[in-house]
Formats: sequence, C-alpha cells, structure tokens
Amino acid sequence: MPSLPRLAALSRLAPAIAMLALLAGCAIAPPRTDDPLEKFNRKSYAFNMALDKHVLRPVAVGYTKVTPKPVQTSVSNFFTNIKLPISIANNLLQARPSDAMTDTGRFLINMTVGVAGFFDPATKMQIPIKETDFGITLARWGVPEGDFLMIPLLGPSTFRDVWQYPVDGYLFDPISYFERNHQFHWGQYYIPEVVYFIQMRAQLLDADSFLQTAYDPYAFVRDAWRQNRLNKIYDGNPPADVMLKLQQGQGSNNQDQNFDPSELLKEQQQWEQKQKQQNNSGNPSGG
Repeated sequence: MPSLPRLAALSRLAPAIAMLALLAGCAIAPPRTDDPLEKFNRKSYAFNMALDKHVLRPVAVGYTKVTPKPVQTSVSNFFTNIKLPISIANNLLQARPSDAMTDTGRFLINMTVGVAGFFDPATKMQIPIKETDFGITLARWGVPEGDFLMIPLLGPSTFRDVWQYPVDGYLFDPISYFERNHQFHWGQYYIPEVVYFIQMRAQLLDADSFLQTAYDPYAFVRDAWRQNRLNKIYDGNPPADVMLKLQQGQGSNNQDQNFDPSELLKEQQQWEQKQKQQNNSGNPSGG
C-alpha cells in the first residue's frame, strides 16, 4: 500500500531516477516458482501463524466487535489515502506520470473534500487508484525476483520485494515521516501503525476459511501471493506464458519442472472430502 515522499525526498532521488532511465530497455523479470528456502520459510510461516492465532486475530476480532462498521470504513479510507504518496512516488519512478497524477488527484480530493481522507469522494467521482510499490518498480525495470521469502512478522516476499519495506516505509510513507519528526514520551507515535495493522488484519478475517480448508496452507499462501504480485506487475493482465511458467514450475530441478497443477488440485479435493467425511462422522479432523 503506497505513499509519497515530500519534494525534498524526491529531489534526493533524482540521481536514482536518472539511472533508472538508462535501463528503459529492460524487460520485466520472469517469476521464480521454485522455493530453495522452503525449510526456513515454513518455519517462519509457522511462527507467523502462531502469532496470528494467539495475538493478531483475537485483537482483530475484538476490534470488529466493538467498532461500528462506518468507523471501520473511515479508518480504512484514511490509511488507504494517507499511504497514496507511496504509489505516487513509485509511479514516477516507473515513468508513469499519468498514474502519478491520478493518484495525486485522489489524494488531494480525499484530504480536502474527504475530511483528511476519512471519506472517499474520489471513488464516487470515479477516480481510480493506481496502487503500486517499490518492489513492483524494481520488477518493471527488470530486476530479478530472487528466492521466495517468508519474513517473520511481515509475511510473503522475495529478495526483490523486500526492498519495499525500507524504501517505501522510510522515504515515501507520510506516517513514517511524521513519526521521525515528532518526539513522544510514551511511544504514542506507534499508535497509527498499530491501528493500521489491526484494520488490515480485520479486513482479512473473511479469508481465514480459505486457509483452514487448504491442503497445504503454506503453499496456498505462497502461490496465491505470487499470482497476486504478477497481476500487479502486469496491471492485471499477465501474459499467458508467464502464468504458465508460474503454474508449471520454473525451478532448476526436475521435480519443479514436472510439477502438475491438476495433481495438486486433485490432492486438495481429496483432502477436503476426507475432512467432510470426518466431520460428518464426528471424528476429530486430525484422526
């Protein structure tokens, strides 16, 4: 979810923009579909799921119960808008000035008419949101994806996409800028980020059922995340050959190259059928 740097920050990025311009002939790097760090990634995923089960999800559930729906919507609107400068900056880095102008229009309208972004008149005016981030910027300039990486606390990423956290989070995020330039004695500057993550988790509560019925939750998250990133990189229209590589596997070993998506789907369906039979017979799901 993107945000914009102030003019001073953009001016410091001018040399980087000039260097990126020299790479204009580069094509988007194809995705990797192997998982050489799977052993570490699965442990990191298990840690994240344990943290989510015992801390994040209960807090998000409590938040949805005590917070009226209109307030939740306003909070979501605020964070979506206040982080638009991330997209504006990255659209400029991707040499997409029209998209940057569109997001700038949304940002200004919602900050003024929308009362600091708590309302979303820009959507009613049919102004689209051109959301992007620094990982997508690197991808569009041909930087290789690198290995898939499940980051503790942060979730799915790659060696390329992980750079969005320091770049977008430090340079382009207005909330980060505000925190760095204000002194608080009791750590109040963390409150906006805490509320942001709670709101984000609350929005994902309806998706929990997908993981609960997944044959392999880790693989489900990994592959769903990869497909989502491809859609964003290619503006929702990834080429057929790229999607085919993602589905069939593109790793260096034969096991990856012979991967059969239909076989995995078959296993998923068999596992779900087994779960239904166990539930109907009253047996525990792990029996």
